[in-house]
Amino acid sequence: MRVLCWHVHGTWHDAFVRGGHEYLLPVLNEGGQWGRGRAGRAWPENVRDVPVDELPGTAVDVVVLQRVEEIRLTERWLGRRPGIDLPAVYVEHNTPPGGASVSRHPLADRRDIPIVHVTDFNRLMWDCGTAPTTVIGHGIPDPGQRYLGDLPRAVAVVNEPVRRGRAAGADLLPAFCAAAPVDVFGIKAAELRLETGPSRHELLGGPDLPMGELHRAMARRRVYIHPARWTSLGLSLVEAMHLGMPVAVVASTAAATLPPEVGAVSADVDELVDRVAKLVADPGEAREAGAAAREYASIHFGLEDFLRRWDALLARATS
Repeated sequence: MRVLCWHVHGTWHDAFVRGGHEYLLPVLNEGGQWGRGRAGRAWPENVRDVPVDELPGTAVDVVVLQRVEEIRLTERWLGRRPGIDLPAVYVEHNTPPGGASVSRHPLADRRDIPIVHVTDFNRLMWDCGTAPTTVIGHGIPDPGQRYLGDLPRAVAVVNEPVRRGRAAGADLLPAFCAAAPVDVFGIKAAELRLETGPSRHELLGGPDLPMGELHRAMARRRVYIHPARWTSLGLSLVEAMHLGMPVAVVASTAAATLPPEVGAVSADVDELVDRVAKLVADPGEAREAGAAAREYASIHFGLEDFLRRWDALLARATS
């Protein structure tokens, strides 16, 4: 199929475009969030940048929407209405911005555009009315068993930790400095300037590294911390598990479903801090938990099943 989609969430898209279709990414001269195209990503040749002014003459079989504004853009740029003149599905990557009682989805009750949630928790929390919904969980290309854990430090990957604050769990990170030094990578993570106190280890905000460099940096740290309170299951957590890292996970949203064998899963931050301290102090135990994490990720977050489920959904949408 020829699939029109926008480059929104880079890591999710990196998995999505590994399928057997032709993926068309809109490009504007000024780039930006509506026309960044591949943005330099080393994606397969079946991922093609298409200038917006060429879209009206481009054959498109289905559009995969990820933001409400893309419905209007598709109609304007292609002259076809998603769900009416052009088969469409809508991927909901995020948890609702409000609580479960005020979580009406923008596409609620639309019968012509199925909503695809990335976790069962997200589907549970969003009120989609009578709109058809399904869940296709995360799957990523396996980066391989790369865990070294030679640095007795913890690591977290949090994009925009200052702006996202409590939702991303950035305020919890200083607590883990009681157990070990904590390095934080991600978009604008370098903005972190948190005081840890004289009896605590350092907390360092680092750069937004390219994926290969990030994986190498993560794999050298002894344990991965996932502090998020209110977000979809973070792909950096899935990557850490694939790398063979032990993980300490705040038991919130979909992350609460992970088994304790992967390291630690708890809503009690003190318990998580204690567990991080033990994992940092015992490399053998850390490797054992990391092996369990990798095994779980291979079974539940593999790329093959992710693409198979997307192929089935796209086939239904265009039938």
